[in-house]
This record gives sequence, C-alpha cells and structure tokens, in this order.
Amino acid sequence: MIRHHLSDALLTGYSAGTLPEAFNLLVATHVSMCDECRVRLQAQDAVGGALLEDSAVMAMADGALAATLARIGDDAPETPAPRPASPGIFPAPLQDYVGGDSDAVAWRSVGGGVRQAILTQAPGSSARLLYIPPGTAVPDHGHHGTELTLVLQGAFHDETDHFGRGDVEIADEALEHTPVADTGSACICLAVTDAPLRFNGLIPRLLQPFLKI
Repeated sequence: MIRHHLSDALLTGYSAGTLPEAFNLLVATHVSMCDECRVRLQAQDAVGGALLEDSAVMAMADGALAATLARIGDDAPETPAPRPASPGIFPAPLQDYVGGDSDAVAWRSVGGGVRQAILTQAPGSSARLLYIPPGTAVPDHGHHGTELTLVLQGAFHDETDHFGRGDVEIADEALEHTPVADTGSACICLAVTDAPLRFNGLIPRLLQPFLKI
C-alpha cells in the first residue's frame, strides 16, 4: 500500500507542463503506480481543460496552421510500436526513459556497495537511480533545495518514516536525515533534486563534485 504521495503543487506543475524534465519523470513514474495520485492528476487536468475553454480566443495569422503542419510533416519521428508491459522493477514510464529495466542501467559504484546511474542532469534539476544494498545507510545529509525519492524496489527508513515501493519522500531544506535500506532486498530508488545535497561528513563532501550529487 502506498502511503506517501505527491503534493498538489507537484501534480499541478506536471499537469500544466511547468516542471523540469527530471521532476516530470518522477511524477509520471509514481502516477503509473498510484491510483490515488492518478485520480488527483485527472482532476487537475480537468480543471486545466475548463480554464482553457473559458479563455479568450486568440486570432492566428493567415497560413499559421499550414506552416505548422509543414514543419511537422517531414521532421516528425515515426511512432514507435507499443512495447508490451514488463513485469520488471521499473514502471512503464521509467522503462521507456531508460530503454529497459534495471538490467539495462549503466550502474556506477559510489562506495560502500551503493551504486548510482545519472539519467538526466541540467541546470536546476537532475534525476538518478540509486541502488542501496540491504541494511546500508546513505551518508547523513541535508538539502539546499528539494529532493524527491521514489522507491521502486525494497524499502528504506529515516528519521521521519518508513518508505516502501511506490512511496515518495519529499525532502526540503528543513530536513536532515540518514536513509537506511531495509534488510532483505536491495533498495532501488529514483531520486530527483533541484539543488545539490548538503552532506555533513567530510568524505562525502570531498567526493560530491565527482559523484555529481
């Protein structure tokens, strides 16, 4: 059962198309797993559609439609054939983004058995996959901005609560924590940030520029 959900602000931003790519990826992945957030997103989309219907009509220049269609025509990519649903770890939106399941990920060691794979990194946002062995703790850290962590396999706990598959932890500048993977199976997460983490230990701080965390 998913107990930790996305905020209304995140769903509104996703519906309006104002979130960075990394945050869009996490929202799409969580919504594909969570019935409650999917219903809330549909409500946001309905509100947005109603607002568009009530908006004033804007006149277009002569030939604007033909010019747009002409630009789309030759350059439009072929529509890929639908890929059958996979029973793997990654939900469909993440599989589409990665190009496969966890075995298609180019994992890199960051020490202590923890591995990561950076999926996208741009000014203001980044997305990475984290593989944390059972019982392993992530170095204690705070945040210079927002960090969202979506559990894809296993679970972890910290000073705030316990997070299982499908749960999202929303961390802001007020939170300092030490996430620890549960025993049993490795914890695989999708984590997105809009600013670097703030590590408390010396060694993580020294490694941070190389790990791009």
